[in-house]
Amino acid sequence: MDLRIFTEPQQGADYDTLLGVARATEDLGFDAFFRSDHYLGMGSGDGLPGPTDAWITLAGLARETKRIRLGTLMTAGTFRLPGVLAIQVAQVDRMSGGRVELGLGAGWFEEEHRAYGIPFPKERFGRLEEQLAIVTGLWGTEVGKTFDYAGEYYRLTDSPALPKPAQDRIPVLIGGHGVSRTPRLAAQYADEFNIPFASLEESALQFGRVRAAAEAAGRAADDLVYSNALVVCVGKDDAEVARRAAAIGRDVDELRANGLAGSPAEVVDKLGRYAAIGSSRVYLQVLDLDDLDHLELISARVQSQLGRAG
Repeated sequence: MDLRIFTEPQQGADYDTLLGVARATEDLGFDAFFRSDHYLGMGSGDGLPGPTDAWITLAGLARETKRIRLGTLMTAGTFRLPGVLAIQVAQVDRMSGGRVELGLGAGWFEEEHRAYGIPFPKERFGRLEEQLAIVTGLWGTEVGKTFDYAGEYYRLTDSPALPKPAQDRIPVLIGGHGVSRTPRLAAQYADEFNIPFASLEESALQFGRVRAAAEAAGRAADDLVYSNALVVCVGKDDAEVARRAAAIGRDVDELRANGLAGSPAEVVDKLGRYAAIGSSRVYLQVLDLDDLDHLELISARVQSQLGRAG
């Protein structure tokens, strides 16, 4: 099973803090560093020093890391025009030497749109479908040819469809809990389907829906990677688990029920149960970005037991 580090910088983190986490991610053998794409903190924190832009952050990290994959869970479709997003992601992919992945979602947090003057349209899912068609269409257009698209929300005419990414195909992640439209879009466009903060039972049901949608679309269900995103809180003993839970304002019992919390052995056991339902990759939501000892413990005592070399 791949373990990836997943951060929420809108809760309070500058670039240097994120760089420290990304370097630890690389040094400790994790598969990837991902971040959310939000401009406003959630909950009671002050969010200082303020938001950082996801793709500007990843551009910097592309030049300051060498091995780890880099990406978003999820880029908000409301934040960027699809043609611009295709240019940005392709450029960061080239800057990284071909290590970028794009998680793309419809956008959901209305308050951050109001806070920064970003339009928040009602028909976000329809826009997302067109954005996926445009971004992948631009990347897939042969050099020397042009790309056109005429949709309900976006029109592109005689686009040179440049620049091209370093990778032949940038992996696209689609995720969520939707029971019909989300699986259909994943079957059509995604290389990976991710379900965030879901129980074993919810995950199994949603993976089943996506597999069925893939097969209905004439695609092998196993063409997709199936993954989870779960908050992580690991400690060598109960006292350390409690300290880490308190540092992120969460209850230990709630974390054990809804995330990956407890001793390394407990977390390895729970990861095994996710693997048994088809999850081959887990994004560990790390909320205390100053606690690099936490990452060291997970690397040494959890990742080392999963049968995968870093």
